[in-house]
Amino acid sequence: MAFLQDKILFSGLLVFCMTIVVSSHSRPYSPPSVAHLTDYFPHVSIDQGFSKSFGGSNIQLISNGSMANLALDKTSGAGLVSKNKFYYGFFSAAIKLPSGLSSGVVVAFYLSNADTFPHTHDEIDIELLGHDKRNDWAFQTNIYVNGSVSTGREEKFYLWFDPTEQHHQYSIIWNSYHTVFLVDNIPVREFIHNISFSSVYPSKPMSVYATIWDGSEWATHGGKYPVNYKYAPFVVSFANVEMSGCIWNPTAPVSSCSKAGTSSYDPVEGPEFVKLSKQQIEAMDWARRKLMFYSYCKDTSRFKVLPPECK
Repeated sequence: MAFLQDKILFSGLLVFCMTIVVSSHSRPYSPPSVAHLTDYFPHVSIDQGFSKSFGGSNIQLISNGSMANLALDKTSGAGLVSKNKFYYGFFSAAIKLPSGLSSGVVVAFYLSNADTFPHTHDEIDIELLGHDKRNDWAFQTNIYVNGSVSTGREEKFYLWFDPTEQHHQYSIIWNSYHTVFLVDNIPVREFIHNISFSSVYPSKPMSVYATIWDGSEWATHGGKYPVNYKYAPFVVSFANVEMSGCIWNPTAPVSSCSKAGTSSYDPVEGPEFVKLSKQQIEAMDWARRKLMFYSYCKDTSRFKVLPPECK
């Protein structure tokens, strides 16, 4: 009888411990309700909207080209680049991250013009950083302007779900009013275009990239935990890609472009995209209070004088 009681007690403790682990990993927050901007635009077939950037043998197109699996192994990572360059718009992808130990792995969905402006390039980054045994995937946002790679504007968040179980939407609004980063349509960061210091705002046409690569030197705890290729290949899935906005024509003035997509919504000048709604502002405040664990605007050890937009 005592043995049976001990067994029941042990089982109860085991279930309790497992509940703690699961709860810790999934961060069981219920996000606020917001407008689903990702429902406003058509999906772009990956085989039609993108070219292979690097690691071609590690890129697998599936579902008639509507989805892509990108792999990182000892030989290479993999990357896609949009066939068009954009001057403002709405950019989104449903991403399912590699499961298991993934320290040092970086999955990125971002905008860049480094190929056109190698020394003065702009960049708007969504980077998902792999984890060691004790931590969840981290969601990092960053902005570079005019080649300011030494003064990136990073902010880091935990997610309120397990990003390895299914696809989740990661999105960017970029227009002349602001740049907004969203996760499952929840805004987590807004970078406002202030004319008083407009030189720190991305303003040149950019391509869209989807990549997976080895960030061992910095990605997990400042490079403390490099990629362990014992667990390779690391495979990320991209689906439901949306790229709507202003397609740049290199032979025309920079402000001249053609509209991408068939949606009646305009992410460049439309009222739903040039200013966050009250509902979106409240949701962003929720995300930043609950989930943000680093902001460059609070890093006084790194910046003796904080960047102007932080004030």
